[in-house]
Amino acid sequence: MASKFRSKPLSQQTIVITGASSGIGLSTARLASQRGAKVVLVSRNEDDLRKIVQELRDRGGRAEYVVADVADREALEGAAAKAREAFGGFDAWVNDAGISAYGEIERTPVEDQRRIFETNYWGVVHGSLIATRELKAHGGTLVNVGSVLSDRAVSLQGTYSATKHAVKAFTDALRVELEASGAPINVTLIKPSGIDTPFQEHARNLLDSPGNKVPPPAYEPRLVARAILFACENKRRDIVIGFGGYAISLMGGLFPRLTDYAMEALGYVGQTSDRAPRPERRDSLYQPKGDGTERSETRPVVPVRKTSLLLEAQMHPIATTAALAGLGALAVGALAARRMGHGRLAFYDPRRW
Repeated sequence: MASKFRSKPLSQQTIVITGASSGIGLSTARLASQRGAKVVLVSRNEDDLRKIVQELRDRGGRAEYVVADVADREALEGAAAKAREAFGGFDAWVNDAGISAYGEIERTPVEDQRRIFETNYWGVVHGSLIATRELKAHGGTLVNVGSVLSDRAVSLQGTYSATKHAVKAFTDALRVELEASGAPINVTLIKPSGIDTPFQEHARNLLDSPGNKVPPPAYEPRLVARAILFACENKRRDIVIGFGGYAISLMGGLFPRLTDYAMEALGYVGQTSDRAPRPERRDSLYQPKGDGTERSETRPVVPVRKTSLLLEAQMHPIATTAALAGLGALAVGALAARRMGHGRLAFYDPRRW
């Protein structure tokens, strides 16, 4: 039986965000604080967490931080404890922490693959179980950040893709179980396309290239932050950011072999860079590296997209449908006027007089 729980306005919420010291997590923390939410930020990087929390407080926000590796459930319990201590609990929990490695599966050590699963999958499991335990008492929202790669794996990031498939399966099953029990918890899976964050710099590089990159088109992390915070206020099952990545998922479902061939041809070129990241930002697989930024230092050749019509359509389906209908009506009207104009020109052709 589905819950009839309705979320509070964002300005009345306390939100726990993992992976909050860079990229999507940092963008979400800043935007949530700007909109009046209280935030508890979680990551492994205490130095940057301290600076970010001070930044938010200086701007009038209410923020706390907890140093924790999401792979360590006991450490992650500290985030729930901090939220209770500072703000009386939390209303939404966002599982965003993630790591990766670029390389062929056969060249990726098993221990590295296990480490990626410990963060990307088990970190989501730990956070989700902590969040649902707390939220059952008063209601709230669980947001898990997955990827379009949960629908279609990409070459050279096989382990990362596998973790996102696992996150999707876990989130879908958990949602159904919570709804069946009538728990007052909304569960949303966020599925970003390629996002311009320090993700590729923090990833372990096992390829024969100086650096890595997100294949185009890439989108701004603020778009994902908007989707996450929208989910904190509005019940949505899934939200996809960026038609570019969605198209690959769609192609993978409809034309799997053709998509295989495309990845074989473009997988390496689309994900490698001749620019190496600075040492202080390189490879955070086992230890946190330079955070504190939302965007990548390695700008893609194609400009980063600041808008996503696909995202807008999911957040505002009625308005989008009305807008498209209006555009369609204008197009039909313009075509009709053009045809009528041609008719008048034929009838009143001034060259006849």
